[in-house]
Amino acid sequence: MPRILERTVLFADLRGSTGLFERLGNAAASTLVTGAVGLLGECVERGGGHVIKTLGDGLMAVFEDATRAVAAADAMHQALQRPPRGSGAATAASVAAGALKLQVAMARGEVVEIESDCFGDAVNVAARLLDHAGDNETLVTVDVLAGLQPSQQVRFRALDRLQLRGRAEPVQVHLLQSHHAVMDGAATQFGDALPQPGEPEALRLKWRGQERIFATAQLPLVLGRSPQAGCCIDDSRVSRSHARIDWHGGAFQFTDLSFNGSYVRFAHDRAVLSLRRGSCTLHGSGEIGLGVPPGGDANAPVLHFEVLRLGEDILPAAGAR
Repeated sequence: MPRILERTVLFADLRGSTGLFERLGNAAASTLVTGAVGLLGECVERGGGHVIKTLGDGLMAVFEDATRAVAAADAMHQALQRPPRGSGAATAASVAAGALKLQVAMARGEVVEIESDCFGDAVNVAARLLDHAGDNETLVTVDVLAGLQPSQQVRFRALDRLQLRGRAEPVQVHLLQSHHAVMDGAATQFGDALPQPGEPEALRLKWRGQERIFATAQLPLVLGRSPQAGCCIDDSRVSRSHARIDWHGGAFQFTDLSFNGSYVRFAHDRAVLSLRRGSCTLHGSGEIGLGVPPGGDANAPVLHFEVLRLGEDILPAAGAR
C-alpha cells in the first residue's frame, strides 16, 4: 500500500567509469565500479539511511532527517579519498588512481513509497540537481538546509537559484564545503565579504558579437544550450548545462559540468587547460571553449572573458539581464 513520507532524498553518481571501461576492459572496470558503489551504499546504511536502488555507477537513497543525509555524504567523499581497510583492493585501486569522482545531490519533501521504491517531487529535484554538481561536490536544496542545526548550516555556500531541467521555477541551491574550507574562512550561506579595492568585481563575457557583464552578486552563472541557462550558447556542441561560474573565496571559479569538457586559455599563454568535470580560477582575460578548444574554428562556441576590478570602466548597460 502506498505511503506518503517526509524524507531527504540523496542521489550519488560516480563519474569517470566510462574511461575505466575503455582503459581496463569490462571485467576489471566492473569490479572497480561495483566496489566503489558498494562503498557508497555502506556509508548510507551506517548513516541510518536506506538504499532504494543502485543505478549502474551510482545510487539513490532516502533518510528520515537531513542531518544524517549530510553526514552520509561526508562519509562517502571521505571513503573514496581514504578507503577503509577491508573495503576491497579493487575500490582502493580505483580511488588511488583518481579514476572516479563523486557527485552528490539532495532534496527534501514528501515522497510516495510504493513497493520499496520512492516517487515524488523531491526525487525528481534531487535527480535533476545532480546534473549541476561538479567533481566531488555535494549540492542540496534550501529545504535540506532548513533541517540542519546552525552549526551545520555554516558549512554551506549559497549558489542562489538554479534552473533545473523539467521545472518551470528555479530552485534555491547550496554547496556543501569541507570542514577545512570553513575553517579557512571560505564563504558561507551568509555571503562573501564585500570586495576590497583591487579585488575582482565583475566578469565580462563576449560571444559572437554579444557582450554581457556579470557582477559577483549575479553569480552563480550557468553556461549552456538550455534557454533557461543564465548565459545561453545555442550550439550543438554545448550541453544544456555545460559549465558554472561561481564567486568564491574572492575569485571567479569556473566548473565544467559536461561530458564533452571545457577548455580555458589565458591571454598571452599558448597552453590550453582541459577540464572534464574539473574547476579552475579565472583571472585576467582569455578564452573559454565549450565542448571544443579555442582557436581554429571561427564558429566554435568560444567565449572571451575578462575579469574586471574596482575602479575600472565597467559599462552598466552591458550587465542588464
